[in-house]
Amino acid sequence: MPTISPPQNPEANSRVKAVFDDIRATRGSDFINNLWHYLAFDTGLLESTWRDVKAVMTKPSHLDPMTKELIYAAVSIANSCEYCIHSHTAAARAKGMSDKQYAEFLSIVSLAGRTNHLLNGIKVPIDPEFNHDD
Repeated sequence: MPTISPPQNPEANSRVKAVFDDIRATRGSDFINNLWHYLAFDTGLLESTWRDVKAVMTKPSHLDPMTKELIYAAVSIANSCEYCIHSHTAAARAKGMSDKQYAEFLSIVSLAGRTNHLLNGIKVPIDPEFNHDD
């Protein structure tokens, strides 16, 4: 159950409309997902969140777009964010992820979770070779 209600007509606010228009243009789609509708209750929060998402997730970088979505999905699994798990898995699929890639991704996430728990429980000391030296 949501903790707030989204604005009834968010695009009546020119700042919200500008963000929504930029989302549409950036994604090449008229679809505005619920995250943005709910964040529209606070224009500053909406603007800063979209600015950061756009800067990290849509700008060309050293990571390809599907990898970015899979990283986001993995963190979302770790943080139990059901909405983001669905959103970023769908985005990874839209960027070409196959069922075989998804199965491999889930096996890696599962393995990382299991070994993280083991290492957190045992408190294994970090090998000096793993430290980054400039």
